[in-house]
Amino acid sequence: MVYFLPISRSSIYGNSNIGAFTFANDFFALVPYDSPDKFVFEISNTLKVPVYKTTICSSVLLGIFIVGNSKGILVPHNAKEEEINFIKKVTGFSIIQYKGKSNALGNMILINDKSALVSPKADKDLKQLISKELGVEVFDGQIAGISMPGACAVINSKGILCHPQASNEEIAILEKIFNKPVYPSTVNCGIPYLRIGMVVNSYGAVVGEETTGPEIAHIESSLGLVE
Repeated sequence: MVYFLPISRSSIYGNSNIGAFTFANDFFALVPYDSPDKFVFEISNTLKVPVYKTTICSSVLLGIFIVGNSKGILVPHNAKEEEINFIKKVTGFSIIQYKGKSNALGNMILINDKSALVSPKADKDLKQLISKELGVEVFDGQIAGISMPGACAVINSKGILCHPQASNEEIAILEKIFNKPVYPSTVNCGIPYLRIGMVVNSYGAVVGEETTGPEIAHIESSLGLVE
């Protein structure tokens, strides 16, 4: 019998920074082309979505390079045509390619279906592309004074986890922009870069193997994953 748990621990390549290698939304997950079956099962079983193996920009760092919501997926200028075509084919999603120089889009952008918090270093073209193609209102912002909001937080339909050193003002801005409760947290035994160490959707969360019991309990309750 297969049991569906709302949160689980995993690693890939002996690395607990699983969010760097994985992209997920409420419809599917993308993992490295050489992901072991155990990792694929953990992602699919916990997040309750189909999982597809691929590369992006000839790299396994899918979580660093890809960002998106339920309206589409944004990939960097150096994503290969065959990668884009494969992702589009298996997911049925609109794949938008950003032609600018920045490629760590997953680190730069925190997004849901309503809003996006984007690195102040992002150029005007990227912000316009996000607004037009992903259908969200775009805001500039930092978390904990770091201009990579996508790396410093995770969001699902029920809540937001953010860097533990985020200021009260930054937390208030996140709550206003996304209209969701915000909870400071860590992952992987004290690491503040939440999305690097975990992958989440509305159904579950897979966290790095080094994540402690108290961290798991906090993540689970904060993202509304307690069954």
